[in-house]
Amino acid sequence: MNAEIIVTGDEILSGRILDTNSQWLSVRLESMGIRVLYHTAVGDELEAIAQVFRIAFDRADVVISTGGLGPTEDDLTREGLAEAVGRPLREDPEVLEYLRDLFARRNRPFTEAHRKQARFPEGSRPIPNYFGTAPGVAMELPRPGRGPAYVFCLPGVPAEMREMWNNSVQSMVLQVSGGGTVIVHRSINTFGRPESEVEGMLKEIFARGTNPRVGINASEGTIILRIAATGKSEEECRQLMEPVVRKIYDTLGDLVFGENEEGLQHAVINLLRKHQKRLAVVEWGTSGLVASWLGEVPERAPYFAGAWVVSGIESLATILGMPPDVAAQQDLRQPRIVEAMAARCRDAFGSDFALAVGPFPQDTPYKDAPGRLLLAIASPEGLRSRQVGLAGHPAIMKPLAAKHALNFLRLHLLGRV
Repeated sequence: MNAEIIVTGDEILSGRILDTNSQWLSVRLESMGIRVLYHTAVGDELEAIAQVFRIAFDRADVVISTGGLGPTEDDLTREGLAEAVGRPLREDPEVLEYLRDLFARRNRPFTEAHRKQARFPEGSRPIPNYFGTAPGVAMELPRPGRGPAYVFCLPGVPAEMREMWNNSVQSMVLQVSGGGTVIVHRSINTFGRPESEVEGMLKEIFARGTNPRVGINASEGTIILRIAATGKSEEECRQLMEPVVRKIYDTLGDLVFGENEEGLQHAVINLLRKHQKRLAVVEWGTSGLVASWLGEVPERAPYFAGAWVVSGIESLATILGMPPDVAAQQDLRQPRIVEAMAARCRDAFGSDFALAVGPFPQDTPYKDAPGRLLLAIASPEGLRSRQVGLAGHPAIMKPLAAKHALNFLRLHLLGRV
């Protein structure tokens, strides 16, 4: 089966509110073996809502909407659904009585506006909402020549929507889908080559219409290979994935640093733990981002000694032990300077390794210089430095530089550089 998720509300389309409901529902539908093919957002206009429902019923087996079930004039999901299927709204006496009692228990006045929440398209049934005042709607729609479409309308308030899903709708969807398939996802994270090159190295695995499906996307220099397998069980899905996963690892080698939510910082901490070594960091161009990422890894404590953040030439001069006026007269974008930063940091923290991130164009005195980043590692074997070219939108320069720094250290710990 496939699914479409519809979110209603002018506040979504205007960008004032972020739609988190669609993402949350997609994860749960996919885990049930229902592939989500469409996300649709629609404003608070009756005919527009009716139109997106008509389109959804034609192309999706399961349609889930969120929002538009409240008592106000712009809550039009019930009316839009009724318009789409050509059926009138009918008042449900039991729901009306429940709402009257609910408002009385909460010492709130029950108005005519709230009465609309007890009206449902003919042939549908209410879905209880134990955490709010807006019941949901469930409906089965026959489609000539094929199976029916199933629609479930849920509140837009995330907490209410999730409780309604967990308490009622999930079991309803499982019942209509038969629960015969599952979809398992796995992501493999790489760094060091652009997206086009990675795709070119693995062309054969991206064929459409295959099981598993493989997609690729980039996020601030990280290239992510996303694998989705469909099968009768999680074990079957994992077996289907295995040849593709093996092909990725065999082809990309050290470009792969982790899976799923693992970042380069996790890979570095894991290698430090494997070798039982400690790391210190000194950063200029990345303004403490490397240290911040390392600090988020739960297992970091025995392996991350600490960090210095260089805010400018004066603080760098203090680290290097030279007068600020002397430092100001030098071009500090030299490998020897960054190597000296690493050596001083390692000595000060008493760590096995120190990673130094030099200045790069953006918020340093070298804004107008070409995009290059200097990195250095101090270790028991001595000093090693590297120059990395940086290119891209200014918004991703710091994260990209921090990833280059962590990747340089990762490869060093692997014995590759």
